[in-house]
Amino acid sequence: MMASIAPLNPQPVSANLHSNKPNKPNAVFKQEANKAHSHISKSRHENTQYLSFCKSRIFWDSSLYLPGKLPKSPNKPQRAISSTHDGILIDCLCRADIDLENRDITLNDKGTVLGFSASNGVTSTSRVLKTKRGLGELHVASARGKLILGNHSATVEKGKYSYDVETAIDNLSCLPPRGSVAKCLEYFKNKLSLNDFSLIFREFAQRGDWQRALRLFKYMQRQQWCKPNEHIYTIMIGILGREGLLDKCSEIFEEMPSQDVGWNVYSFTALINAYGRNGQYETSLHLLARMKRERIAPTLITYNTVINACAKGGLDWEGLLGLFAQMRHEGIQPDIVTYNTLLNACSSRGLANEAEMVFRTMNEAGILPNAVTYNYLVETFRHIGLLERVSELLKELELAGNLPDITAYNLLLEAHAKSGMVKQAVDVFRQMQEAGCTPNASTYSTLLNCYGSSGQYDDVRELFSDMKASSTEPDVVTYNTLIDVFGKGGYFKEVVSLFHDMVEDDIQPVMESYEGLMFACGMGGLLEDAKQILQHMQNRGVVPTVKAFNGLIEAYGKATLYEDAVVAFNTMKEAGSEPNRDTYNSLIHMYSRGGCFLESHGIFWLMHEAGVEKNVETFNGLIEAFGRAGDFVEASKIFRDMKIAKCPPNEQTHEVVLNAYCTTGQIDEGRAHFLEIKEQGLVPSITAYCLMLSMYARSSRWEDAYELLEEMQAHKMPNAHRVIGTMIKGDYDDLPKWQMVDYVFDNLKSQGTGIGMAFYNVLLDTLWWFGQKARAAKVLEEARKRGVFLEVFRQTKLVWSLDVHRMSVGAALTSLSVWLIDIQRLVLDEEDIPQLASIVTVQGESAQKKDARGFPISKAVYSFLKDLAAPVSYAAWNKGRIICHQIQLKRWLSKSFLDEAIALVNSLLPIPSAMIGSTYVEGKEVGNEEIKSKAKEITRTELTSV
Repeated sequence: MMASIAPLNPQPVSANLHSNKPNKPNAVFKQEANKAHSHISKSRHENTQYLSFCKSRIFWDSSLYLPGKLPKSPNKPQRAISSTHDGILIDCLCRADIDLENRDITLNDKGTVLGFSASNGVTSTSRVLKTKRGLGELHVASARGKLILGNHSATVEKGKYSYDVETAIDNLSCLPPRGSVAKCLEYFKNKLSLNDFSLIFREFAQRGDWQRALRLFKYMQRQQWCKPNEHIYTIMIGILGREGLLDKCSEIFEEMPSQDVGWNVYSFTALINAYGRNGQYETSLHLLARMKRERIAPTLITYNTVINACAKGGLDWEGLLGLFAQMRHEGIQPDIVTYNTLLNACSSRGLANEAEMVFRTMNEAGILPNAVTYNYLVETFRHIGLLERVSELLKELELAGNLPDITAYNLLLEAHAKSGMVKQAVDVFRQMQEAGCTPNASTYSTLLNCYGSSGQYDDVRELFSDMKASSTEPDVVTYNTLIDVFGKGGYFKEVVSLFHDMVEDDIQPVMESYEGLMFACGMGGLLEDAKQILQHMQNRGVVPTVKAFNGLIEAYGKATLYEDAVVAFNTMKEAGSEPNRDTYNSLIHMYSRGGCFLESHGIFWLMHEAGVEKNVETFNGLIEAFGRAGDFVEASKIFRDMKIAKCPPNEQTHEVVLNAYCTTGQIDEGRAHFLEIKEQGLVPSITAYCLMLSMYARSSRWEDAYELLEEMQAHKMPNAHRVIGTMIKGDYDDLPKWQMVDYVFDNLKSQGTGIGMAFYNVLLDTLWWFGQKARAAKVLEEARKRGVFLEVFRQTKLVWSLDVHRMSVGAALTSLSVWLIDIQRLVLDEEDIPQLASIVTVQGESAQKKDARGFPISKAVYSFLKDLAAPVSYAAWNKGRIICHQIQLKRWLSKSFLDEAIALVNSLLPIPSAMIGSTYVEGKEVGNEEIKSKAKEITRTELTSV
């Protein structure tokens, strides 16, 4: 667990500013200043995690009074000195209880401290003191010793400019709205050249700080030593143009002659660009004409600017071609920018033929296409669904001996991949190889993703092997693609193996890699792997993101380590990662799968208090939690709240609602909801069908059950429905046919073990109540192979545990039978068994309450054991555990009647005309009591693996 940092808690500056304490005598101020200085020295080492640092700092020494209305001392002048005390001044003043009242403090309209007066005559250049907790920044400016507390917009990268330029930029950045530019730059008079000023303007342009740039420009116009030239005017027009301030641009441009600065091609081009980028291409055309009237010849840049403005502004294609012809007539040869601009216009307007013409003209002119060219070309034909024409154009270049750049093939391949055209993408891959263009890592990554998106995972593996066999080394993007592909495909262990390959190949994972890895571990319940990846992140000093933490929480939840998941949740908040909706939903579903409705509801309220918006997954988790606990009233209430919140239900919503009906035995209500799903034109999921079959079988409504099975096997139903329906009837028990069932189970992996758990629960429940116990045991084994129900069987030297608290009744009884058979075999072989056998039926807060015995799972397991005369009881320390001691367990399991009672056999299914309350055994109708007495005569299939 990440250790939490105990921050300092200084009294806020605002509290000091608005304090009602009386002013202190002047004699006290000196003592307080000395006290502050003493506190600074003491606090230097304990504040490093709380304070942020900066390049220039100040502190007050013992000879210095607090700045403000203080008496001047002829012996000890007030002064500020530069030092390395790391931004502790403001914090120390607050902690030392220094009174800041009556200091001529200036506030802005939001209550932020802008500054307070000082009479100490500070003459040092601008310095900045930063603190962390909203205390702003302290600036010591050279303008008449004013201390300014405010927000310093940006600092210059060290070494980017000369010292004078950097200092001037810092001073101007610290200048308050009504500060004097003249006084700020007084030190630099005749030191800065116009080239230096152009660098200052460019810095402000990068920041988007047009206000300071304009103030500086106006100041320069009034000076002789730094009067703007044509270059400065051009830069200023460009700055204002980017901000859309066209009136100001025009004003500055028009006043150039009056300032003895002549217009030139650059100033005209800057103004044309300003109007063009703001959608006024007509004005750009007028300026181009005016430029010619002024006998200023346009350049290539000018025409490119005009054509770009007109293309984006909506000038028709003929008009664009007119400008193109005009520039060529004037002897200006178009360049790559010109052609790309025209191709961009074709792409945005869907002009395929025109784009082809421009591309051919460009090649004839000897202009080599670049990545931008190919991108526009591909986009043009992708929009109209004719990407094969791009392949033809590339082939023309190949035949002419002009091999296209690899970027062209990669862009075309990616376009096919985005459109889901796998065959065409492979054709492009082969085309580039035949042309002699070697694929790079980006090529392979794109094709790998294309295969993965279409579910061709064998092709993904084969292509990756080919890539490693070639001279192309996989990069981090390639591995990220594979992690994403196999994670979405449900191959979670394969994702983890990719992580180990990355480490072995000395390829450092990036955050996207870690997020994909943690997602896969969470979905697959791979807790140990998640811990290992988290440790790797910590060793590299990488702080997990919210998505990475969510994966860890999900992994803990799948492993039923609820407390560890909560610790991870708290650690996440301490690390500064704010939990999002997925975080809360993971916790809600973690508890809901185990029927921990109290905890699920608690997380729901935490989510509500945090102001996180709920979605359908949130409500689904709560409905499942209360449904599994047998509280249908609360579950139905949440379902109504979901409708009130205008949150449309999805497939999982219908499943958890049906599960609530099934758990509480409300068959008719469940049937009505099932029919409602059909009336909406939806095909109920396999889970929904199995829930209805389970309800019918439990209540011996065999005709309804048989009708539903026939419906599942209809040709119009999806393949998975037909396979599962046929498997329930026992037609897929042979190994070759069982492969179809394996295929359905494997496809389910991509949805994660959470969805898989819901599916296997209802399928096992259906098989159990249909009397297909051997088949249920086989499905249980298949589920555990795929990472579901891994927590069910646990054993130590002293205790053997069966954890069924996340199971349906049928799944729990199947697991219990398998478990008892294993223990019975040890008893009959006279091998050692543990001192205690424990069955976990309820977890969480509910397990400590008496009503835990009333949970559906707890009641079903306890009744099953008591019907077999098992010497079990509820644990005194935990009402959610059923226990049995070694001596009693041995004696009970030695009884011969248990062989038949816990045997895992498949009974024959009833035929449609069977009577309610009876079944058919070898073609003879018998009652339920008779079935028990004739267990040996039942046609059965022994579970060979048990």
